[in-house]
Amino acid sequence: MASALWITAPRTASLEDEPLPLRGPGSVLVRMLYTGISRGTERLVFEGRVPVGEHERMRAPFQAGEFRFPVKYGYAAVGQVEDGPADCVGKRVFLLHPHQTRVVVPEDCLTEVPDGVPTRRAVLAANMETALTIAWDGGIGPGDRVAVVGAGVIGALTAHLAGRIAGTEVTLVDIDPARARLAAALGVRFALPDAVPTACDVVVHASATADGLSTAVAAAGFEATIVEASWYGDTDVAARLGGAFHSRRLRIVGSQVGHVPPARRARWSNERRLVTALSLLADDRLDALISGETAFADAAGAYGAVLDAPETLCHVFRY
Repeated sequence: MASALWITAPRTASLEDEPLPLRGPGSVLVRMLYTGISRGTERLVFEGRVPVGEHERMRAPFQAGEFRFPVKYGYAAVGQVEDGPADCVGKRVFLLHPHQTRVVVPEDCLTEVPDGVPTRRAVLAANMETALTIAWDGGIGPGDRVAVVGAGVIGALTAHLAGRIAGTEVTLVDIDPARARLAAALGVRFALPDAVPTACDVVVHASATADGLSTAVAAAGFEATIVEASWYGDTDVAARLGGAFHSRRLRIVGSQVGHVPPARRARWSNERRLVTALSLLADDRLDALISGETAFADAAGAYGAVLDAPETLCHVFRY
């Protein structure tokens, strides 16, 4: 048997016991160690705000149920193999799975966590995959002036990656002055929206707000690229494309982790990208993105409050 977190109705979660399938050839039994809450996406799921037209595209790999409830959702899990092939047992692994105590999954769905990456930090792998894709979509290069609007997990990881490129000037922008500490921990600059840098070569928008998108447009230089990394669910967003938007010949690019960007698709598989994302987590500064921890036994009661708290970055369930 296993215990799993289910969303049974809008803003209602519960822990449910369910039988595990028997382990067959090619599958493994994994005991969960940590799962991470992806606040932006999981909040939309929790509130029933996934558009009907996106139900299939938004399915997580081991999701159970439907977005109109009940649904078991999540995609940032780290566990240890308890049963399976001898060369696999005992390994720490990352997998795209909802919040659940034990799981039986195909072995090829697992990616080993590198020795240099702590178990808890490894839950950020899916978010790091997204940030890596954003950096590729933006074409960020050495010496670029980069602004990242929205200092959530995705924005912070994108700023972190951009800041590691030689010669870049990276500014993390947020309405919360307290996010300055996060920017400092990651080694990048910080600005409030009224002090956003201008004439940037690449701007990443990750705040999921119309005001944030306007701030991103204002930060872009002539013929710059604005990467829209936010997902708004079923919310319509007004984009201010008047003023100098056209005369500056700005370009807005949508970024989404479901596909490797075209410029790399011939050589990069999803597996290669995930292995790379995990390796990029071998940096102690990234512990600043883990904003809280809750025992999984208390997950149902804590879930809504964690998703609602604006200060939440990556909150983890401990198993």
